[in-house]
Amino acid sequence: MGSNYNGSKKEIRVLNTFIKLIRSSESLNSKINLELSKHGLTESQFGVLDALLHLGPMKQKEIGKKILKSGGNITMVIDNLEKQDLVKRKRGEKDRRHFIIHLTKKGKSKITEVLPQVVKVIKKHLEILNLEEQKELGRLCKIIGLQVRY
Repeated sequence: MGSNYNGSKKEIRVLNTFIKLIRSSESLNSKINLELSKHGLTESQFGVLDALLHLGPMKQKEIGKKILKSGGNITMVIDNLEKQDLVKRKRGEKDRRHFIIHLTKKGKSKITEVLPQVVKVIKKHLEILNLEEQKELGRLCKIIGLQVRY
């Protein structure tokens, strides 16, 4: 379903494109969130664990930037992960005012268990596109994402 916006052809075209982008993203996200909920994780918690697994220990603020979450939100997410013993805050060696967030053994085990399941969900839903279409979608999303960065 397209937009009923009464604007120029260009405005209607970009609005319809945006609606399709958001709907497809939300549809895939709902499938991913369903999988994450089976493992007791939120999307943000998964993002933190994934970032720490692949990028190593980081300051809380750096993690927030990586997963596009605000300072207050990332604090709550890390608090909840710490309560589950999935991450640990350690004072920085160079600057003791900052905390560095580390994966715990339990956290590493959790993310290495959940990540393949999430990849399986993504693969299932993106395989509708052939290889060239997947590459083109990735290329187009990158263009938009880089332009929108703040």
